[in-house]
Amino acid sequence: MLEGIEFLNKEFFWLLLVLPLALLWYVLKHKKQTAELKISSLKGFKLTNPWLPKLKHLLFVLRLLALGLLITALARPRTVDVSTKTKTTRGIDIVMAIDVSASMLAKDLQPNRLEALKDVAAEFIKGRPNDRIGLVEYAGESYTKTPITSDKAIVLRSLDDIKYNTIIEGGTAIGMGLATSVNRLKDSKAKSKIIILLTDGVNNSGFIDPKIASELALEYGIKVYTIGLGTNGMALSPIAIMPNGKFQYGRVQVEIDEALLKEIAEVTGGKYFRATNNKKLEEIYAEINKLEKTEIEEFKFYNYEEKFRPLVLLASILLLVEVLLRSTVFRSFV
Repeated sequence: MLEGIEFLNKEFFWLLLVLPLALLWYVLKHKKQTAELKISSLKGFKLTNPWLPKLKHLLFVLRLLALGLLITALARPRTVDVSTKTKTTRGIDIVMAIDVSASMLAKDLQPNRLEALKDVAAEFIKGRPNDRIGLVEYAGESYTKTPITSDKAIVLRSLDDIKYNTIIEGGTAIGMGLATSVNRLKDSKAKSKIIILLTDGVNNSGFIDPKIASELALEYGIKVYTIGLGTNGMALSPIAIMPNGKFQYGRVQVEIDEALLKEIAEVTGGKYFRATNNKKLEEIYAEINKLEKTEIEEFKFYNYEEKFRPLVLLASILLLVEVLLRSTVFRSFV
């Protein structure tokens, strides 16, 4: 296919082999039909147009060109203009349940766990243009920060606004955070619904058992990805509040109920991850991004424009010129 042009019936190009055979036949025929006369001098002959007999071969050239154009026309040349249109066939509804307890200020991730999470989560949200996303905060209790929405600007502003505060009750109520997230998704019409639940501790608050919350998620067809956030061993974490209102930090043993998080993920068909540093956290969100793909349909529209007509017209003109020249200028030589 030439650039911008394709040929629908390429098999007709085999007919081009006729052209060299026709040329060979013409040369051999011309030699047989040409009589030779040997004379000692041409002084007695005067040719008014000595070049005219030689130009009679032009008639055959015109015929060959016309034949080549007709064969090319039979091959159906045409241009193709392709335009595409994409359509999201189904989006994914996602709720990100974020632990905002005081331990999320631990500095084993930089600058701390909460800020590291917000940076990575923001990139994850930006990479999901076709999905609806909501945010849930939880510590000793939970509440909806942002209902599921397709407006990513709102979600990103809400995510940036998440900070540790003393208004929400202290502790880590994993069951409450999960239940609130399920409540946000249970009426969703999306074919795929997921929760990304992140915590850095153990369930020690709230009145909803995490196992019951995971069973609710299963009942509503919600898949839960759980992330345990925190390094292995000791971490520099808040241990007290000083008179000036700032935290006093000390080395604290990192405790994450991995067995519970694994069970929640397994029951709902999700997956458990452990993020021990910033890079590992980025890799986890990247993996979830790959696991949960939104289906997109791509429609291609083809606009064909046939190009054989100009070739047929040009071939007809060449044949007409040949006939006219044969009947007029070269009439005495053919």
